[in-house]
Amino acid sequence: MIVLHHLRVGRSIFTVWLLEELELDYELKVYLRGADGRSQDDIKAATPLGKSPSIEIDGQMLTESGAIAAFLADRYDTENALSPSREDDVAYANYLRWLHYPEGSAFVPLIFKLILMREDPKPPIMSAFAEGETALHLGTLEKELSEKPYIMGDAFQIPDIGISYIVSMADRLGELGPYPALQAYWKRNQERAAWKRAVEKAVE
Repeated sequence: MIVLHHLRVGRSIFTVWLLEELELDYELKVYLRGADGRSQDDIKAATPLGKSPSIEIDGQMLTESGAIAAFLADRYDTENALSPSREDDVAYANYLRWLHYPEGSAFVPLIFKLILMREDPKPPIMSAFAEGETALHLGTLEKELSEKPYIMGDAFQIPDIGISYIVSMADRLGELGPYPALQAYWKRNQERAAWKRAVEKAVE
């Protein structure tokens, strides 16, 4: 049995999307944020850090989006519909790169940008870092996705879910204007049936 602890308005909608792409049966436990926008005691009592996504599989708790994605892919994507075979070293290495990139590198400047939106005046060192790094990462993704429809090539694969998270966050922060390929990529991925099912179950 799979149980996903889902905090509304946050990262875990993308784990719901992954479960839908894999066509897995799961129970969705939904938690609401408090008036301050932070998680409340109910999810803090249910998961190790009170963070989301947290997932239980046969009684085993697993946290961290990249780790969850890797585990689900290894266990359930046995036909390699959404991930490359481990026997293809080049493709698998590229898969791991993009699977862990969103929260390994790309997320940091965007969370800085989000925090800085609440600061006035803005600390100049943090602002310069956030501006420069955001442009670096979005520019890198723009180049990649100007040359191919998905981050791994011609076919949608599991890393596209994490990359979509980064692009969607940049969109919410008003950063996508200079990046037409990223705008098209995010729009294209939102047309996927699994994404629409995830939104219906976990957002609406």
